[in-house]
Amino acid sequence: MAEAGGRTPRAGRTPLALRDIVLMVVLGVAFGFLYWALVQAWNGLAVLMGPAGDLAQHVLLGGWLLVAPLAVAIIRRPGVGILAEVLASVVEVVFLGSPVGPLLLVAAAIQGLGSELPFALGRYRRFGWGRFAVSGLLGAGLVFVWSAFRFGWFGQDVLALRLGLQLASGVLLGGLLAKVLLDALLRTGVLDGYAVVRDAAATREPVARRAG
Repeated sequence: MAEAGGRTPRAGRTPLALRDIVLMVVLGVAFGFLYWALVQAWNGLAVLMGPAGDLAQHVLLGGWLLVAPLAVAIIRRPGVGILAEVLASVVEVVFLGSPVGPLLLVAAAIQGLGSELPFALGRYRRFGWGRFAVSGLLGAGLVFVWSAFRFGWFGQDVLALRLGLQLASGVLLGGLLAKVLLDALLRTGVLDGYAVVRDAAATREPVARRAG
């Protein structure tokens, strides 16, 4: 039986199928464009925030974490979250000309690692709301440490504010929103045949369907 926390019976036991690889690429490309749009939103928000505009990046940071938990929850295989984040960053850098440059790939790998870690600790069997929230928290936290070293934030008076904003954004935009998106996709039926549906069927876990 499935547990209330979203437990499933197995994960990571078989190699990636072609359809899983294709889906991961599709997610990477789609979220690469979304992440590029977030950069534009970041610039606009920074202007609106005036003197506090440098904090805008922390407010929106969680949005850059979305693809990792979503990919892991659908495919349920080790490393999928990291690969999906890196693919999205490649789209940003190579095709959309992100001003961050190749270092974005490093940040993406760190984000993907942090976001995937809670699911890995649950052996890719638990996908409840709490697990998604922790995914966003760790993804935001790990990349914050990388950014703090890179940009010299340690020692600043606003360090705690930066961290608090980024962690909150990670939980809300990078964790819980990913769960909302997953449930919305499940209702459309487009994920039939993927591990997220197969595991639910194996445990008799209810999966929302579209009306009709």
